[in-house]
Amino acid sequence: MTSMSRARVARRIAAGAAYGGGGIGLAGAATVGLLLAEVRMARRHVGNGTTDHVPNADGRYGRHYDAPGETALRLTLLGDSTAAGQGVHRAGQTPGALLASGLAAVAERPVVLRNVALPGARSDDLDRQVALVLADSAAPPDVCVIMVGANDVTHRMPPTRSVRHLSSAVRRLRTAGAEVVVGTCPDLGTIEPVQQPLRWLARRASRQLAAAQTIGVVEQGGRTVSLGDLLGPEFEANPRELFGPDHYHPSAEGYATAAMAVLPTVCAALGLWPAEEERPDVTRREGFLPVARAAAEAASEAGTEVTAAMPTGPKGPWALLKRRRRRRLGEAEPSPAGSSGVREAP
Repeated sequence: MTSMSRARVARRIAAGAAYGGGGIGLAGAATVGLLLAEVRMARRHVGNGTTDHVPNADGRYGRHYDAPGETALRLTLLGDSTAAGQGVHRAGQTPGALLASGLAAVAERPVVLRNVALPGARSDDLDRQVALVLADSAAPPDVCVIMVGANDVTHRMPPTRSVRHLSSAVRRLRTAGAEVVVGTCPDLGTIEPVQQPLRWLARRASRQLAAAQTIGVVEQGGRTVSLGDLLGPEFEANPRELFGPDHYHPSAEGYATAAMAVLPTVCAALGLWPAEEERPDVTRREGFLPVARAAAEAASEAGTEVTAAMPTGPKGPWALLKRRRRRRLGEAEPSPAGSSGVREAP
């Protein structure tokens, strides 16, 4: 699917979410049913060798930055098993702990982490999770990170409903004063036991949902980061290294890869990133695009950030697309299919 067609599908899903439309299918009912059967078989196959235990990483990070009168930043994670850190054994290996430690180092301030994510959760559980987060109105989070969407695909939740719940969660958190960063639906097409052509269908469904999530989140004042790296090409190339023992949830190194893709956006949302980094870099194909086009571009490339820019334009709202994730030496910058580069708005 080209970037332009993915943008059209994402627009339809996001519009349906905003205006109460019905479920727009990600694929035909028969193929979705086949995909679900395959994924469930795969999960039974990979389920051996791991437990449902999730380490509790809540607490204070960067204590050496404690100083009289210094208040800690408050970081909260919401979402599914990806946000919770299922699949690793130590609290310090979870994405929450990695993000809290990294944020403390950049801000040179202590960070208090709270994680309300639930393994197996779908986007409709975000209503409950947000209520937990906002129960203490005296101390709302400074920044919330949401990772959700994979279970929506595998459990056939209509994408319009999925995006509607996510958009509502972002709106409530933003209204409470929190910055919000959403790691969009990871690429399910690289779960190792799933075979072709279902791998392709899973990838297509994941990317369609990720693009629609981006539109919904940006419209509510949040930022998104593509989590394709979580189960994407880099993981596919190193499955033994970057997947955990169950070959379904990431390993410690896999979570570190995902967390480091999200951290720059968390820092930017809090105004902690260098000012020069906030300007689009045309050599990295960064710039302003209609939000649906930016969402489709981001869904194709892991680590890509999308945030609101101009209120509107000839093709609707605009967004700034950033590629903050630095690639390793010798790793080529990808050129998304159907893209001739990002153009800046006039």
